[in-house]
Amino acid sequence: MDLKRWAHIVAVADRRSFIRAAEQVHLSQPALTRSIQAAEAELGLQLFDRGTQEVVPTPAGEFIVARARQLVFDNRCLERDIALYRSLELGDTAFGVGPFPAATFLAPLLASIRREYPAINLRVEISNWQLLLARLREEDIEFFVADTRDLPTDSSLELRPLRREPGGFYVRAGHPLARRKRVALQQLWACGVLSVRLPEGVRAIVAQLLGLPSAAELRLALECDHVDLLKDIALGCDSVLAAPHVAVAPEVEAGRLCALDIEGLPPMASEMGVVTLNGRTPSPMAKLIMGRLPGG
Repeated sequence: MDLKRWAHIVAVADRRSFIRAAEQVHLSQPALTRSIQAAEAELGLQLFDRGTQEVVPTPAGEFIVARARQLVFDNRCLERDIALYRSLELGDTAFGVGPFPAATFLAPLLASIRREYPAINLRVEISNWQLLLARLREEDIEFFVADTRDLPTDSSLELRPLRREPGGFYVRAGHPLARRKRVALQQLWACGVLSVRLPEGVRAIVAQLLGLPSAAELRLALECDHVDLLKDIALGCDSVLAAPHVAVAPEVEAGRLCALDIEGLPPMASEMGVVTLNGRTPSPMAKLIMGRLPGG
């Protein structure tokens, strides 16, 4: 079967609509419908149930779609590898970073890349790992760097661990808690905690220490993927900031933020990793950037 027809099957399965799938593959709806009908006739299988609300794969369709998806992916990888081989250039790239990498090593890394390779173009998406994973699967980015503790086990993903980034809780200078040698976690939480999305393991530990029945009961005063914004908020009120040490080092050194010593709290650290699609050859620029990630 023609590879384009396999791509049509995948598009219909993903979009659950002939109209949306036709837009994706740049065909008219009737042309896409004929392509799917021809595929079903050639395979001798009904691939989709045409319901009133959406188009869904039949059991046979699910079986075929999984294999068609791999064929389409492998073809894109082959075309990409051929283009990279021909060009012999670093080329442009797009990648993603989680909140902690964005607040720590991203700026100096990008500055060094721009100094050395001023002709290349980069696109960086800063978000949590869930959204970055979706972008990676869509092949909108080549890789992402984030805390990977909650990343699902998936053979289509390749994970390379990076260094751990220890962190803690901080308050503005002059905060009532800053005068205490040790602080109970309950006191800290009563002030309101500002943080990026906490990994499930960390949520479970903190919830247990607070005496909550489950991690689902744990509440943050403000959850945001922008660490610099969280720092500014902590400097302007009595809320408590959870952050990697390196992300707040300038403010601590200047005396604007103070670290808290929390009773009974084990050492906390983010567990960074670089995530790529298994079987996808990175562009030379993506490979160069991944090679310069700290702790790689």
